[in-house]
Order: sequence, then C-alpha cells, then structure tokens
Amino acid sequence: MEWSDVRIFLAVARTGSLGGAARALHLSHPTIGRRIRALEQAIGQTLFQRTADGFVLTDEGAGVVPLAEQMEEGALTMERRLTGRESKLQGRLRISSADWFGAYVLPPVISDFTRAYPHVDVEILTGTRLFNLAQREADVAFRIVPFNASDVVQRRLVRLPYGVYAAEDSANPVFGDGSGFRLITHDTSTGQFPDIEWLKASFPNAKPIMASNNRNVQGRMCAHGIGIAVLPQVVGAQMAGLRRLHLPDDPPSRDIWMGYHRDLRRLNRLRAFIATVTGHIGSHYS
Repeated sequence: MEWSDVRIFLAVARTGSLGGAARALHLSHPTIGRRIRALEQAIGQTLFQRTADGFVLTDEGAGVVPLAEQMEEGALTMERRLTGRESKLQGRLRISSADWFGAYVLPPVISDFTRAYPHVDVEILTGTRLFNLAQREADVAFRIVPFNASDVVQRRLVRLPYGVYAAEDSANPVFGDGSGFRLITHDTSTGQFPDIEWLKASFPNAKPIMASNNRNVQGRMCAHGIGIAVLPQVVGAQMAGLRRLHLPDDPPSRDIWMGYHRDLRRLNRLRAFIATVTGHIGSHYS
C-alpha cells in the first residue's frame, strides 16, 4: 500500500468529503475520488459509506485509521528529520501567530530577515487556530500560552504590557465603577483572557457592548468610539485613532512563547529566523 493512498484515505476520513480532502491536499476533486475507489478495489474492502451528508467510515475503514495514522507519523518524522538537516538558507518558512502579533510585532522582524536571507520564502499564518508543529502545519509558532507537547522546543520570548484604550477624540472618562461606559471584550470560546477579566472586574457596572476574537477588530471598533478596550500596548501604540488611558492600575501583561519541533532544530533557515527574532525582541522590548 502506497503512503500517498493512505494520506488521501486519512484526509477523506478527517474531512468527511472528497472536496474537503481535495482542498487539504491541494489535489483535484476527481483525483481524490478516483484514488479512493482504486484503494478500495485493491484491498477488496469498502472503507467509506457514501451518504447525502458526506463520506462516513465503515467498520473496516474505522479499524485501519490507527494504522494509517502510524504510517503518517512515520512519514512526517522522516520528512522533519531530513528537512532538519537541510543546510541551504532557502525554501519555505511557515510561521504561526495570533493576528495582532503577526500584524504589529512580526513585520520589522520579517523585514530584517528577508533582507538578510532573500531566498527564504516566508509564510505567515494568523488566527485563533493552534497549528500542529508535528504535522508541519507550521515550522515555528508564537503563542500567549506555553506549548504542551513534549516534542516542541520552546522558550519564553518576552512579556508584553497591555493597556486600556479609548477613541482619540472621546472625552476624558472618569471611570469609578464604570457606570455609563461600554466595553469591547474578547470572545472567550477559545479560553480565558486575564486582561478581559481584569477589565470587567475593574469596571463592574460598565456595559459589554461587543466581543471579538480579533485584536485588530477590537482596536478599530474602539477607535470609532464604540467602547473602551484592553489591547497589547504594541497594538495600541501603532493603531491610528486610539489613545491610552492612564489608570491607577494596568491590565495584566502576557508572556509570548516561541516554539518549534525538535526535529527542525538543525534547520538553518529556522535557526537564522530565531536569531533574528531574538535580536529584535532583545533590542526593542527589553
């Protein structure tokens, strides 16, 4: 059985459709369907039940998923280790981070890096999803929480301060308990945010008017006078239309963690990027 067929089988099993697997693997829809039919014919088993809602694993298909995942892990481990020994400073470097970190912290780092290493193609993936380093969804990731995987090399990079912001042209507020003020908060479906908890506790009678999982959106809404918001100061200082409010107490700061898979520790372009990040962070945020 070829690994390429197993890879397609896993993609269909995970997405539940030929279209989803095609998008995940960057193959055509007919190619995925043809390969699945050929695989089932070759092994003499029906792996999927075709339904109106998509492809559902049969008992036979579900029974081989763990074995297919073992093949996947072996192939990915081989790829990571071979890539980790690559010596040339060229190729792709995929970076994962939160939206605000990618927009306000990384640009000067990437600028320095691409000038020094013009043959490395940089890809930035931002959002709330935590990309899987073991599956090479990203080569290096920046997060506000430590990594919990044992095969990830990580370090606490920097501690960034947060601040409370209002629209630049708004009247100077007198907060007290927050009565009469509106708050822009963060979507907490992906976890708790100490700065948002601090904001609500500091101004218990202020009205939460909207929530977003994107700090850029929070900042822009704040600049338009919709409410006050807590933002990383590196965001608030660079976003037009905002002013920081000087309060008796500041919101809690957050640590930024950088991590990469241990098999890539010898990858020269990754090592060069880490050196660039460390130098930039040390000179700008120390």
